[in-house]
Amino acid sequence: MFEPFSFSSPDKPGQYAELIQQARALFDGEHDCIANAANLASLVYGALPDLNWAGFYFFDGTELVLGPFHGKPACVRIPLSRGVCGAAASQGVTQVVPDVHAFPGHIACDAASRSEIVVPLLRGGALLGVWDVDSPVPGRFDEEDRQGMEALCQVYLDSLAPAA
Repeated sequence: MFEPFSFSSPDKPGQYAELIQQARALFDGEHDCIANAANLASLVYGALPDLNWAGFYFFDGTELVLGPFHGKPACVRIPLSRGVCGAAASQGVTQVVPDVHAFPGHIACDAASRSEIVVPLLRGGALLGVWDVDSPVPGRFDEEDRQGMEALCQVYLDSLAPAA
């Protein structure tokens, strides 16, 4: 049985290190991409402050399709040419957006979202999807969040069954 714990570290890098430890415990022995995505979304949404959405969009070969998440209902399909998720997916680079209203082509699934971080999920050079986290607080995400979210995504990717 997995038992989440509250943060013992007062700083972001320490908190992300603890989240990584919790994610590894959640994924131990499990390789299913949906099960592990659901658990990561739940873990992050419940652990980090000032979030209103955390979840996955998976690439179906054409566009991003909604996967496991926590938060309000979301856009189901996102073209690679649109929004923060599309930019992360098409560019293969994490997007840290302090003000989503200033981002060209932003897709407002939840009008309360003010800032966003999106990490592309790349495995063997192939796009699997994106990890998307929104906040109602402008400027919520910074370089420490980028490093922490990218490290969490790597733990997720490492948990998956080997590609066929």
